[in-house]
Amino acid sequence: MENFKIPTQPATTNKTIRFPNDVIENVEKAIQGKDCTFSAFVIAAVRAALESIKE
Repeated sequence: MENFKIPTQPATTNKTIRFPNDVIENVEKAIQGKDCTFSAFVIAAVRAALESIKE
């Protein structure tokens, strides 16, 4: 059995950004009923976008 490692949270910084209302509505629909927050969705989407522009 592997030893348990306490997870760490990466350092974060608050940023205030504005989203068009339709984007907010679409994200909220996409995450409805899932174990996902708006912030987690946006972070994953930004990371995916950053990876795609590296190529």
